[in-house]
Amino acid sequence: MEQSIHSNKAPEPVGLYPHARRHGNLLFLSGVGPREKGTKKIPGVELDDQGRIESYDIEIQCRSVFQNVKYILEDSGTSWDKIIDVTVFLTNMKDDFKIYNQLWAEYFGANPPCRTTLEINCLPTPIAIELKVIASID
Repeated sequence: MEQSIHSNKAPEPVGLYPHARRHGNLLFLSGVGPREKGTKKIPGVELDDQGRIESYDIEIQCRSVFQNVKYILEDSGTSWDKIIDVTVFLTNMKDDFKIYNQLWAEYFGANPPCRTTLEINCLPTPIAIELKVIASID
C-alpha cells in the first residue's frame, strides 16, 4: 500500500510535499519543524524586521517539533512508540545538542529509536531544528 498523508493538526508544508508517505507498513515523514499550524509563528523564535533569527530557545523549539511529529503520526494511524529512526538537523550543534539530547531522553525513555544528528548551515525557514522520521504503521 502506498499513500500520501496530510495532517489536519501539523503546520502546513513549506513546499510541494506531503507530511508523510506510507509504503507498506513503513511511514516516512517529510522534514518536520517547530512552526504552528495556520501561522508563520515559530515557537521559541524572535525574528528581526528582516525575518532573521534574533534569538531562539532550543527547548521550546524541540518540544514543538516533537508535538508536530506526534500530530503527523496520529493522523497517519500510528504513534510515537512506533518511531524506528530519526535524522536530526541542528543549526548550532555546539550550543543546542546538550539540551536536545536531554529532551530526547525525556521523550523517548528506555527504548529510543535509532538516531543520526547533523549540524547544517540553515533550514528553509528560520528554525534551529528539523526532524526526519521513519515509523512503522499497522
